[in-house]
Amino acid sequence: MSSGRPDDTKSRSPRLYLVTPAVDDTRALSAALADALGAAAFAAVLLRLAPSDERTQINRIKAIVPVVQKSEAALILDGLPELVAKSGSDGAHITGAEEFVEAVEQLKPNWIAGAGGVFTRHDAMLAAEKSADYVMFGEPNERGHRQPFDDILDRVSWWAEVFQVPCVGYAAALDEVAPLTQAHADFIALGDFVFSDPARVAANVTAALQQIADADAVA
Repeated sequence: MSSGRPDDTKSRSPRLYLVTPAVDDTRALSAALADALGAAAFAAVLLRLAPSDERTQINRIKAIVPVVQKSEAALILDGLPELVAKSGSDGAHITGAEEFVEAVEQLKPNWIAGAGGVFTRHDAMLAAEKSADYVMFGEPNERGHRQPFDDILDRVSWWAEVFQVPCVGYAAALDEVAPLTQAHADFIALGDFVFSDPARVAANVTAALQQIADADAVA
């Protein structure tokens, strides 16, 4: 997973990054993922897993790996850097700057190391200095809370203007996709809203693509 960022970031549309709900039923998720990945090209899928023992987690991941990698997207685990090599996934998304610093050596240089939960500029810069492959802004914390959306847009705009490390802007709802595009996020993470209705997964992805296209048209 790389940004492909050219010298002029404003000339490039963001790529899509899909975030799953917390998973315990991989069969149901596989069907929904196939719908989503068939509707658009995704750079990566962030797999969130419900708590369980290590063997169960590995089995869940291995059930999802072929679905994601068939589409040429990277499968990123939400945490669990110790399971990346064991499961055949492509990397891990580590929440919290200190946690990222502790985990990055398990991942680099063979796997993707993404940084999330970077709620201050200092934390984001620390993750970048420690070789994060991307930083994500706007994701909810473990209680489902997130920063005000205007603050998220400000952080994305600042990062895109100053830094070469790619940034992911987290869209918690469809109407956040266009503003994140205009803020020049390298990737836009589509959150749980994509999966809110199993019958509309592909339609939600298509709508997000249209939001990006519309934002690009007025840029």
